[in-house]
Amino acid sequence: MAKLTKKQKEAIAKVDKNRVYPLKEASALVKEITNVKFDASVDLAVRLGVDPRKANQMVRGVVTLPHGTGKDVKVLALVTPDKEADAKEAGADYVGLDEYLQKIKGGWTDVDVIVTMPSVMGKLGPLGRILGPRGLMPNPKTGTVTMDVAKAVKDVKGGKIDFKVDKTGIIHAAIGKASFDADKIAGNASELLHTIIKLKPTTAKGTYIKSIYMSSTMSPSIAVDEKSVV
Repeated sequence: MAKLTKKQKEAIAKVDKNRVYPLKEASALVKEITNVKFDASVDLAVRLGVDPRKANQMVRGVVTLPHGTGKDVKVLALVTPDKEADAKEAGADYVGLDEYLQKIKGGWTDVDVIVTMPSVMGKLGPLGRILGPRGLMPNPKTGTVTMDVAKAVKDVKGGKIDFKVDKTGIIHAAIGKASFDADKIAGNASELLHTIIKLKPTTAKGTYIKSIYMSSTMSPSIAVDEKSVV
């Protein structure tokens, strides 16, 4: 096991592991314990009382973070020629169709999100083995398959993220950067958590939100009091 650095020890010492912190306090503390030399991501891990193996307990959704993600999201718009100008004007980094399908077939996936139209999805099917494992396959449920491509591009660029409970019952999501002020981190976290609460499956029994932890890249995790969110 690697030895902890002095800064890591100091960060761990600042977090009381026997305490759950109100959201605003946790948002300020995560900034205080972040000491990497780059602008670290701030993440939430939300453990839910659901069984993801059951289709009627799958929790999945989209949310637009009010203060954005802090990340320059690279968007590929796979569209027909009549929609290219709209996609470019909305801010898509790459716009086109057949030439990008060929590039993807060759292994190119240097984008964060792909937006497309219903009529194009048939062409994307054979690329599922490449796009699926990377989380890049467009999906109507996340708003990335739509006739209003321009709106979809603007939403993604403006801080829209999608999330999904994993097989262990946890939702992991990046909600901003450590350079954000604490109020913005708290605001983004609150928006995500309220969206997750609204998506509670009717078949889920017992405690829905079992735990919430906030952390930044390489920082200790901070337990967040769900009562400070509801």
